[in-house]
Amino acid sequence: MRTISLGVVWLCLGLSLDALSLNGQRRETVDGEKTGTAIRGEKLLKRVRRGWMWNQFFLQEEYTGSDYQYIGKLQSDQDNGSGLVKYVLSGEGAGTLFVLDENNGDLHATRRLDREEKAFYILKATVVNKRTGQKLEPETEFTVKLHDINDNEPQFSREVYIGSVPERSDIGTSVIQVTATDADDSMYGNSAKLVYSISQGHPYFSVDPNTGVIQTALGPDDMDREQREHYQVVIEAKDMAGQRGGLTGSTTINITLTDVNDNPPRFTQSIYQFRVPESSVSGTPVGRILATDRDIGMNAEMYFTIVSGDGMDMFDISTDKDTQEGVITVSKPLDFEKKPSYTVEIQVQNTQVDPRFMSAGSKDMATVRIGVEDVDEPPLFDKASYLMEVKEDAAVGVAVGSVSAMDPDAARSMVKYSIDRRTDMDRLFNIHSGNGSVFLLRSLDREETAWHNISVIATEFSKSNNPRQSSHVPVYIRLLDINDNAPTFATTYETYVCERTKAGQRIQTVSAVDADEPSMGHKFFFSLAPEGTHRSNFTVRDNGDNTAGILTRRASYSRLHQSIYLVPVVITDGDYPMQSSTGTLTVRVCTCDREGNMELCNAEALSSSPGLSTGALIAILLCAIILLMIVVLFTALKRQRKKEPLIISKEDVRDNVVSYNDEGGGEEDTQAFDIGALRHPDAAAAVLEESAKQRRDIIPSDTLLYPPMASRDNGDVRNFINQRVLENDCNPTAPPYDSLATYAYEGAGSVAESLSSLGSASTEAEQDYHYLSDWGPRFRKLADLYGAEDGDFS
Repeated sequence: MRTISLGVVWLCLGLSLDALSLNGQRRETVDGEKTGTAIRGEKLLKRVRRGWMWNQFFLQEEYTGSDYQYIGKLQSDQDNGSGLVKYVLSGEGAGTLFVLDENNGDLHATRRLDREEKAFYILKATVVNKRTGQKLEPETEFTVKLHDINDNEPQFSREVYIGSVPERSDIGTSVIQVTATDADDSMYGNSAKLVYSISQGHPYFSVDPNTGVIQTALGPDDMDREQREHYQVVIEAKDMAGQRGGLTGSTTINITLTDVNDNPPRFTQSIYQFRVPESSVSGTPVGRILATDRDIGMNAEMYFTIVSGDGMDMFDISTDKDTQEGVITVSKPLDFEKKPSYTVEIQVQNTQVDPRFMSAGSKDMATVRIGVEDVDEPPLFDKASYLMEVKEDAAVGVAVGSVSAMDPDAARSMVKYSIDRRTDMDRLFNIHSGNGSVFLLRSLDREETAWHNISVIATEFSKSNNPRQSSHVPVYIRLLDINDNAPTFATTYETYVCERTKAGQRIQTVSAVDADEPSMGHKFFFSLAPEGTHRSNFTVRDNGDNTAGILTRRASYSRLHQSIYLVPVVITDGDYPMQSSTGTLTVRVCTCDREGNMELCNAEALSSSPGLSTGALIAILLCAIILLMIVVLFTALKRQRKKEPLIISKEDVRDNVVSYNDEGGGEEDTQAFDIGALRHPDAAAAVLEESAKQRRDIIPSDTLLYPPMASRDNGDVRNFINQRVLENDCNPTAPPYDSLATYAYEGAGSVAESLSSLGSASTEAEQDYHYLSDWGPRFRKLADLYGAEDGDFS
């Protein structure tokens, strides 16, 4: 068995161990483990005791010596002093921070260590045979802990703290809590046990030594913000439980007393005086009054009220939110002549009152005197507007009404009246300049304009008759209706009666309109005019509801005998004086079907039918006139057009199309064209050669590529034309510009042959036209005309 001598290690732990030798079957170790032997079957089992017995070493931090700091000694019972055992160290800081003497097992620290940087190190150690390198002991782990010393002062979490507390707080009111920490080991001694104290801030504040809570130390009367608002307090934290030799840290706390509403507002003066012109309108500022409050913010907000005086109804007061001043304004019109001055009492108080410091009656009062300044005012009408009424048949010069105005100033200047002609452009009214009486200049018609709105001007004149001030007033004139218009038909009626009808048949219902407006409403009466009652074909029946029916008085009417009837209807209103008029109703006679629907009327009726109205006829007539004018203009322009020459100059080499569009002279013109030239080409060749000499274009000197054939069928015009076309197409000596040669051939397929007299050797008398009768009845009349001899028409 092996034993380990711990030497200094166990001295540091304060432990004492006895080196025991195990000779029997069982031995108890330091840590309470038991070892021994047991027989299981025939085999002997042994439990080997551990050779390393240490757990941890202790080392004091911040070593100041020049040599390595000795920690302890490691020794194995395998080391018998022969020098064959080698100690090996590994783990945190092995070889740098910690070194182990491989021969004797002494453990040292190479430099000063700081527990606040690292509190412990974990190392491993073993022993090996120097010669063979074989481990003699299993590797085991141990710890090196650093013993703390008081080498760190307390540190606060902030360098500067900001705190506040309401003014007039009670003693012991908490302000703020400060906290400090110490990096030393709080589990070892008192190095990290802190005590707080106040070094600056007496006697206003105190601090709890254990918690660091700062509190007020004076009563409400001594903590007044209006006297002192800011405080600076210095708090210290000392370790070693505040004992002598401990380290100290400090911090600064800036404490502000917050405002409470403990001061009422006060006027800066007891009496204020202002002046305002009497012409000031409502809302005009009069003046400002100032009150001060030692409080700030919302606690200094105030409002003003007028509590008494003879000007309570004439003035208002409000608070300027920016400056907290009271603004006095005019609320009603002022009149210097009635009252030249006013006196009011103004009260000021806070909008929010703290009942702990002030009562609800914490107010202040001031007197305000306001003088009214006299100004030259314009004339003042006794009414804001005037309403006048006059009948529409009033004669020129009749008075409509009157207006009245006066000078409100004490001078009572003379006032003259006039009408603003911009409101009476037609000069219908006039006014008496002295008394304000409005009268008519022209007769009026209610049906034309029922209301007239004019403006009257009142002008103030000084004693020297100079105009100074003027004012306007609107005058509304309403025309009263009189019964001066006769009723008329409500519309233009288009009435018809069927030829076959029955007596008493209603053919039309008529109504009336009246431009007048009677107060009791319209009432119209209808009757047949006296001149139409004698032998009348129609009658009028009054329906009693402002309408009337037109009835027939006989059973039949003849459109051919008389197509239009005029029915005179007398329309009378029921107002006074009674007015009447005669309206003529046009009744047309028409042919109707069995159901009474109109089929055919006279020409006048058709022209006025909905299918072809008067407007449509006018439009058609205008279109015809326009078309006629266009044709005439076109013809005139055509006649004035000048004929241009075929070729302007010999140097003109542009393309030219020669068009011959002269109308022939008919059968009598024997010189215009001779179709015999086409039927006798040989005879026409000489003529062509002669005519070729007179051509205006260039005549080719070479002969034609295809000369004329010697023999032709004199009757074959088609071959002649085709030959000419071929010659022109294949001619290499053609003129340098295009020429259009037109050849036309009518063909000979008509059964009736040609009706033209060109080339005919016979006269009309010798022609037999009777064959036209075979073509049908349409040509039989033509055959009779042309086949008859001249003697038949004599």
